[in-house]
Amino acid sequence: MSDLFDLPFEDEPPVPEAASPQPLAPSTRRVFTVTELTVRVRDLLEEQFFEIWVEGELSNCKVWNTGHLYFSLKDSSSQLRGFMFRSSLRYLKFKPGDGLRVIARGKLSVYEPKGEYQFVCEHLEPHGLGARQLAFDQLKKRLQQEGLFDAARKRPLPALPRKIGIVTSLDGAAIRDIIKVLRRRYANVHLVISPARVQGEDAAPEIARSLRQIARVPGVDVVIVGRGGGSLEDLWAFNEESVARAIARVPVPVISAVGHETDVTIADFVADVRAPTPSAAAELVVAAKMEFSTRIDRLRDRLGAGARGHLQRLSRRIHVAAGRPAFAGFPTRLAMRGRHAAELSHVLARLMRAGIAVRERRCQQLDRQLGTFDLGRRLEGIRTRLVGADGRLNAAARRRQHRAGAQLGHVAGRLDALNPLAVLGRGYAVAWNEDKSRVLRDVSSVTRGDIVKVTLANGELDCEVRSTAESIPWTPRTQR
Repeated sequence: MSDLFDLPFEDEPPVPEAASPQPLAPSTRRVFTVTELTVRVRDLLEEQFFEIWVEGELSNCKVWNTGHLYFSLKDSSSQLRGFMFRSSLRYLKFKPGDGLRVIARGKLSVYEPKGEYQFVCEHLEPHGLGARQLAFDQLKKRLQQEGLFDAARKRPLPALPRKIGIVTSLDGAAIRDIIKVLRRRYANVHLVISPARVQGEDAAPEIARSLRQIARVPGVDVVIVGRGGGSLEDLWAFNEESVARAIARVPVPVISAVGHETDVTIADFVADVRAPTPSAAAELVVAAKMEFSTRIDRLRDRLGAGARGHLQRLSRRIHVAAGRPAFAGFPTRLAMRGRHAAELSHVLARLMRAGIAVRERRCQQLDRQLGTFDLGRRLEGIRTRLVGADGRLNAAARRRQHRAGAQLGHVAGRLDALNPLAVLGRGYAVAWNEDKSRVLRDVSSVTRGDIVKVTLANGELDCEVRSTAESIPWTPRTQR
C-alpha cells in the first residue's frame, strides 16, 4: 500500500502515447499554505479512518495534569502516537501501563501545530485478558501492598450488638433476608439502614457515601454491606477502589455479604469478615437467643455448684476443728466474748452520740456567733434601717410641704387683701396729678382747671377739675 502522503490531490487526465504532441496551454499553479495543507490532510484522514481498531503494545504511558492520557502503540517495526481524553479514560476498568498489549478503538487525526498524525483513542481493552479481570488483579495487588488485606487489622465481631448498620438496596432480596434472620434470632435489635444502589455505573459512589453516612451514626456496633447474587457485571460495584477504601475507613467491624458463596470481590478482602450470603451475614452478626440463654444457665449452674462446694468444705473444716479437745468450751467463750463486744459497742455508740450532740450544740452556737459578723446579715439590717429612715424622711418632707403650702396660702391671702389693685377692683379709684408724680389726698392740693388722672381697676381717665368741695371727715362709729 502506498503512503497516503504520496498520493496526489488532483490527477490530470492521461495523455495517449499515440497522440501527436500539441502545445500545452499555460496551467495555473495551486499553492497551499501549511495550514491549508494540514487541514486537508486531517480531513482526509478523519474521513477515511474515522473508526478503526488497532492492536499494539503500550509504551510511554503518562497521564498529564490535565487528566488526558498520552501513549504510543508499537509493534516489532512501527509505532503510533496516541492520546485519550479524560472523559474516556475515567470509564476504563483497568489502569493502562507500559508493556501492556491492548486493542484500541478510535480514529486518526492530525495535530496541526506540529503537523503530526496521531491516534485519538476512545476505548482500550487488554488483548487476551478481560478488562475487568485485569482491573480486579491490579486493584487487589495495590490494596494488598498498602496493607488493607492484612489479618492484623481485622476486628472481631461484637458478641451481642445492640445497633446494626446495613448498607444495601431497599428493592433487593438481601435486605428482606437479613431482616428475616435478625427478627428470628434477635427480635429487639436496633437496625440502621442506609440505602444505596448496588448495581450500575453510579452504584459504587452511592455505596461509599452510604458507608460514610452510617459510620457517623452514634452507637453502631457492626455494619453489613452487600447484595444478592448476580453476574460479574452486576457485582462489579463492590470491586471499585472507592468502596474498598470506604469499608477500610469504617470505625466498627464490617461484614461483606456480596453475591453467592462462589462470588469473590475486593470488598470481601477489605472487610473484617466475609459472609457467603446476606442471610449468613445476619447469622454471623447475631448469635441465637437460645444459645445465649443456654450459656447463661450453664454458667449460673457452674457458679452455684462452685459456691455450694466451697461452703461445704468450709463447714467440714469448722466441724473438724470444733471436735478437737483444745477447742472444748470454745463456743461458750466465744458467746461471752460476743456479749462483751456487744456491750462495748453499745457504750461506744452512746458515747459517740453524746460527743456528737455536744459538738452539734457547739457548732450551732458558733454558727449564731458567726452570724452576727455575717456581712450579708449586717447589710440586710442596714438596708432595713435605711428603708425605715427613707419612709420617715418622706413623711416629714410631706408634712413640711403641707405646712409651707398652708402658710403660703395665708400670706398670699393677706397680700391679696393689701393689693391696691384689689381695692380698685371693689369700685375705688386713685387720683393723680397731671404727671402722675403724686397721689391726690386732699382737695386743697388742686385748683379749678387742673388736669387730674384717675386710675380705675380697668383703665385710666383724664379729668379736668371744675369745682372742689370739702367732705365731712370720716370717723369710726365708736367715736360718734
